[in-house]
Amino acid sequence: MTTVLGFDFGLKRIGVASGQSITGTASPLSEIPARDGIPDWNIIGNLVAEWTPDMVLVGEPSNMDGTDSDMARRARKFANRIHGRFGVPVTMVDERLTSFEAKQMVRERYGNQDFGKYAVDSIAAVLIIEHWFASQGEVSSE
Repeated sequence: MTTVLGFDFGLKRIGVASGQSITGTASPLSEIPARDGIPDWNIIGNLVAEWTPDMVLVGEPSNMDGTDSDMARRARKFANRIHGRFGVPVTMVDERLTSFEAKQMVRERYGNQDFGKYAVDSIAAVLIIEHWFASQGEVSSE
């Protein structure tokens, strides 16, 4: 079984989810507030200690045409800092449209546009993990 933590990097909030390969699913965790993309690293350290992930996934928000974006560069810097601080393997995951998909899920489920109330960034982190598991063939058949 592979346990992962997923992060949807943002300048004001960083979405977080935990997932495991047996079912290929993930669950949202509390979003982490950030100031210009800088989180409270103690919160992330506590998450790494609690979940002891085999890997951390960080969403890479490339432009729709696949070119690099400023946010993609910042997300990679965030990922590098996680690896450097906590020594856990980190993989970047294409996250184009996960935030859009997460907002669509909230609209469909709750008929609401109050995305902050429903932790859309952590829902996006769930999608990052689940898409990664699916692309890796990580879902166990047991």
